[in-house]
Amino acid sequence: MSSSDVPALRNGLSVLRLLAGHAGPVSAAAIARDLELPRSTTYHLLNELTAAGFVTHLPAERRYGLGIAAFELGSAYLRHDPLERLAGPLLRKLVDRIGHTAHLGVLHGNESLYLIKERPARPETLVTDVGVRLPAHLTASGRAMLQHLPAAHVRALFPAATSFVLRTPRGPNSLAALRRTLATERRLGWSVEDGHVTAGFASVAAPVFDHGSRPMAAISVTLRHLCPDEGPCEETFPDLAEAVAATAATLTTHIGGTRPKRDPVAGQPVPQKASRDAGGQDRTPVPPRQPLP
Repeated sequence: MSSSDVPALRNGLSVLRLLAGHAGPVSAAAIARDLELPRSTTYHLLNELTAAGFVTHLPAERRYGLGIAAFELGSAYLRHDPLERLAGPLLRKLVDRIGHTAHLGVLHGNESLYLIKERPARPETLVTDVGVRLPAHLTASGRAMLQHLPAAHVRALFPAATSFVLRTPRGPNSLAALRRTLATERRLGWSVEDGHVTAGFASVAAPVFDHGSRPMAAISVTLRHLCPDEGPCEETFPDLAEAVAATAATLTTHIGGTRPKRDPVAGQPVPQKASRDAGGQDRTPVPPRQPLP
């Protein structure tokens, strides 16, 4: 490849990204307009990508969509377990720093599914483990992701009163209660569960975002903590939250993700794409410490 081929390659990748960002096929005119490319260049790129199998031409609609080669490439990416591979070393560093167990979790329906667990030298016995699923409305990791989903999406995940199982007397037990909890934690900047999953344990979590600013995972830390017998716990663990949020921001950077410009539910601005300084340290703003109302 010569240096003159590089712009063409970049334009070709831009076409693929544009097609991937649309729910359906796109016309060549729209592609040329959105990418600010000459029509002749756009058609040349589409012809080459179609010949390679990365784009499919739909003559009846006069539109273009992603081809089977793009699907195969995406499938190969998933087979390499990139999220777990990138998150593992970051969780290990986090655990070594704070001395508590850390997890990487994802949403699986209305449950939190744990993919990675890193323990300190002297681990505490926890119910969470790799492959374990817990109700997402009770876990800090689940709520860290739920709070960045549209309200309709959350409602679809919890359609009935039976969706709100409880493991202890604590935790949201209805859609209205869950919405209030998510709103509170959205203002706080991170998620906290204290005795919602197991009495005597608390967790702090922050979300990891994909390239489309969607919450794709969450990093959480769990520690021993006793709440009063009655009334809500007021501890928000800001020091732990700062470390967890920084780790989540670094993982967002590593996977090419971007934090949303505006919260999809509350409409509030949030910190932008995770960034690094010249020394490689993450410099994404950490949410300000605020007391729970």
